Amino acid sequence: MDKKDALFPAGKTSFAPMLTIRNGVMDIDFYKSAFGAVEHMRLNNEDGSVHVAEFFIDEAMFHVHEVTQSAMFSPEKYNGSTVTIGLMTADVHGVVAQAVAAGAEVISPVVDYEYGYRQGEIKDPFGHHWIIQCRIPASPDWKG
Repeated sequence: MDKKDALFPAGKTSFAPMLTIRNGVMDIDFYKSAFGAVEHMRLNNEDGSVHVAEFFIDEAMFHVHEVTQSAMFSPEKYNGSTVTIGLMTADVHGVVAQAVAAGAEVISPVVDYEYGYRQGEIKDPFGHHWIIQCRIPASPDWKG
């Protein structure tokens, strides 16, 4: 039984986002450097570009897939994203710093919010937005 089968037994529900990248991308190692992601599998095109790759960050799985259909587009095409990926971690400041060192751009710096979250938002080199976050005690004054 491989890691994927152990993490996702029949009947267990989880999300596995598919991040779309433009065709012809050769290097997606950003995710390894930024988040410590482990690549489980990859299918390359004949030219060596990435067709699809499967990654794990601890037990969280996601895929990186090139644009293959007209209904798919990379965030770069419109300079925006329709989805923001939330990554829960104990060390928000450390993960944001590591992602920036790997090539991410800070959208919003790390801030503690009164509703009980520490969050910072980054954009990866392919245009995907990530909120790096953890729960913290909510402010006693917060009326949520």
